[in-house]
Amino acid sequence: MRVSGRGRIRIRGDEIGRGGVEDGNGSRIWGVVIVVMGVSGSGKSTVGRMLAARLGWTFRDGDEFHPESNVAKMRAGVPLNDEDRRPWLMAIHGYMRSEHSAGRSSVIACSALKEAYRDLLLRGEPWVRFVHLTGPREVIEERMRSRAGHFMPVALLESQLATLEVPGDAWVEDLRATPGEIVEAVVARVRRWEGETRGGGGG
Repeated sequence: MRVSGRGRIRIRGDEIGRGGVEDGNGSRIWGVVIVVMGVSGSGKSTVGRMLAARLGWTFRDGDEFHPESNVAKMRAGVPLNDEDRRPWLMAIHGYMRSEHSAGRSSVIACSALKEAYRDLLLRGEPWVRFVHLTGPREVIEERMRSRAGHFMPVALLESQLATLEVPGDAWVEDLRATPGEIVEAVVARVRRWEGETRGGGGG
C-alpha cells in the first residue's frame, strides 16, 4: 500500500474490531482490507483466518472466488494463465469494494502473485494492505504434501514460484514462524502503522 500522496490512515485501537479508521486529514474511513498473499502452501488461509479472528474482522479465502473451470484446471495440474485469473481477481476486487463501502473490515487469503494482480486487488488504496508470507521452497513443498483435500497439487508449486513477482510494498513475514507468531507480528505492524501515522500528522 502506498500511503503517501493518498492521505495517511490512523487505525484507532478502540475501533479495530468495528473496522473504523481515520485518515490524517480527520476524515473517517470504514472498511480496511488486509490481503495475506503468497504461493500455495505458504499458510495464507491459516494465518488469514487467525488474523481475522484476532482483529474481529471477516475472513474470506480467495479460493472461494475461483470459477469451477479454474478449479478443474488446477486439479488436473494445469497452471492458470492471466486470462483464467482475471475473473477470479475481479470477483475478489468486487468483494473488497463491497465490504469497504459497507464499512466492514476483512482479511482475504489470496496468492496475488503478480504486481498486475495486486493492482486489480486495489494495491495503493489507503485502506488496503498486503502481507507476504515467504520462506524456503522445501518447507512449502513439505506443507503441500502433508495437507489433504486441497485441489492444488504439489506439481504446480514450480509454476507459482516462477510467476511470483516479489512485492516491494508489502509487510513480509517468514512462514517458518508459527501461525500465532505471524499473527501477532502483523497485529504489531498494525499498531506501529497507527503510531507512525499519528507521528506523521496530517501529511
